[in-house]
Order: sequence, then C-alpha cells, then structure tokens
Amino acid sequence: MNLAAVIRAALPDDLEELVRLENASFTTDRLSRRSFRHWLSTDQRVLLVAEVGSSLAGYILIIQHPGTRLARIYSIAVAAPHRGLGIAKALMLAGEQAARDNGRLYLRLEVSADNLAAIKLYETLGFQKFGIYRDYYQDHKDALRYQKRIRRYGDTLQHRTVHWLRQTTPFTCGPAALMMAMHGLDKSYLPSREEEISLWREATTIYMTSGHGGCHPIGLALAAKRRHFAVEVWINQTGPLFIDGVRNEAKKQLVELVDTCFKREAAGQGIPIHYANITQNELIRVFQAGAIPLILISTFLMDRKKAPHWLVMSGFDDDCLYMHDSDPDDGRQTEIDCQFIPITREDFDRMSCFGKNRLRTVVVIWPDGGPYIESTVKLAT
Repeated sequence: MNLAAVIRAALPDDLEELVRLENASFTTDRLSRRSFRHWLSTDQRVLLVAEVGSSLAGYILIIQHPGTRLARIYSIAVAAPHRGLGIAKALMLAGEQAARDNGRLYLRLEVSADNLAAIKLYETLGFQKFGIYRDYYQDHKDALRYQKRIRRYGDTLQHRTVHWLRQTTPFTCGPAALMMAMHGLDKSYLPSREEEISLWREATTIYMTSGHGGCHPIGLALAAKRRHFAVEVWINQTGPLFIDGVRNEAKKQLVELVDTCFKREAAGQGIPIHYANITQNELIRVFQAGAIPLILISTFLMDRKKAPHWLVMSGFDDDCLYMHDSDPDDGRQTEIDCQFIPITREDFDRMSCFGKNRLRTVVVIWPDGGPYIESTVKLAT
C-alpha cells in the first residue's frame, strides 16, 4: 500500500471531494450529492476515506441495516492516479473491521461480472460468490453477488431456494410473503400482481391502526389452503387479532367479525390452529422438514415505526435465522439487501412480537402431501 495514504472516517467537509471522486470514477450508477449528504449525516453506515496528502484518493461506503446483523458494501472507489497501490484493499479491510466492531456478522456486495480486478480482490479477501443478478446495472451488465462471514467462520447456512419478490403496494407484505413461500415449495405456482391483490382481498383484516388493513394469519392460511398447500397456524392469544390499535368502535366490530369468520372457516377446512408460541427450534424443525414459515414481526427495530410486517423464513445457522423481506425500506436498498437477512436469535425474539399484547404468530406452509401431519403431532406435544 502507498504508505502516504491515511484511512479515516469521512467528514461533512469531504462532500465536494467525494462527489468529484464519484463522478470521475463512474459513468453510470453514480451516487448523487444528495445521497452523499445523507450518508454523511446518518448513523446506519460506515463511510471511510483514504487521504493522500490533502486530497481524497478513495472511499468506501458500507450500509448497516437496522434490526439485522447484515452490512453491505454499497460503493467503493479509488481515484485513477492512486489505483494499483493497495488503497482499495486497505479500505475494504478497514470497512470490514468497522462493520465487525458494530456487531455485524455478514458483509455483502455486488460487482459487475466483467470487473475482473475487483472480483480478484474480493475473492482474495475471502468473499464467496452466492448469486447473480441479470441486467442489474444501468448499462445492463450482470452483477455477481458476494458474501463474507466476518465474525465467525465454519457454519454452513441451511437455506431454501426461495425466489425473492417485491411487494407492489404498501400493504401487501403478507401476500408477497405467501407467494414467495408457495413458489418456493411448488415452482408451477406462478406469482403475479393480480394474484398479490387477490390474496390480500382474501386475507385482509379490513382495518388496521391506519390506512388499509393488513393480512390475518388465518386469512393467509386459508388462501394457501385454497391453492392446495397444507398449512398450520401458530397464535399466542385466542382473542381477536390487531384490534388493540383500532379506536373506532364500528371498525372494531368489523375487525372482530372478520376474525370470527376466518376462525370458523379454518375449523371447517381442518386447518390446525395452535394457540401457543412457536419456538425458534420448532421453526427450524418445520423448515428442515420441508415447510416455509411466514412470520409476523414489528418493524420497530428496523424503522422505529412499530408496524406489523410479514417476512419469509429462508434459512438458519447456529447464530441466526434468515429472512426474505418483500419491502425495501427506501430507494437506497436493492434486492440484495432483502434476501437471506441474518437476524440473530436474540434480535428475533424481540422483533417477532407485535403490539401492546405482544402478538406472536406464524403461518407454516407445507407442500401438498408433505410431512405435515407428522410434524404437527410432534410440535403439538
């Protein structure tokens, strides 16, 4: 490495040089001045610069996602006169250490498939390829996806091949999660936007605390049953769900009616409803047996909004449960941020309850004819 280069945290005064470096380094997919201003002022990132003399020779931006142990290298650039001197490697190592110090377990990135020099660097640093995005960049080039376990090595992630879907409305996280699970279990099932809205209409609670209603766990289970999947539901309370945040009495009565109708129809369809908490070990057990669970969380740890939100379980290891999230929280997130999100066991327990009554609920989706009955007996005892 060029011994004159100093790696330090970026400062607000670096804004102009960061913008100049960005514009000189990239012709497409550039970070804007507004984006740099945002990242200079937020805590959910690592933004380091390499300084040579009085000028910026490079930078690295790593996004740290609230509520998870995932960090992602969002951008890295080195000024042309300073390339080949080890500055990119120094920025990568310093960024990795900062993410590790902040409690992150995984570091991810994407890189253009034809950027051989960058790929060689990442692989030298221990990153492993785990996917590809076709037509990812503005110039239509493919992106390779890389990941590195930065805090502990040796675990093998046990995962299910679940195609990630983005919800197309602010209120259809439940349908998007259900479509991911059903397609993951049966590739002949084809998600669509029309299906997304149909599922919401079948499963909605009508009202929520504000805006459109969300999806009731039993409503989602009934929708999956109609599409020939075996299902079971876990709920840790017996009363009407989602009613504590509804203040209008007429709306409350309607939410209660929907809850009653869902439960009556589930009984008629023979859908098991376990009025108990499902443990993390039980989630792993059904996942290993071939099912895909949908899990209701509170988004408070992610966005401080305390909203109910459905996720799809996509894997596990000794430390984490992994989730697919259909809703990138802002325009700075991409698909890579929303797949196989590592959530530590401790964080998961805090995240997987909602509301004043600490509702915990899971919908377990099984392939039709799968080991559903045997697993249900085991879990119920």
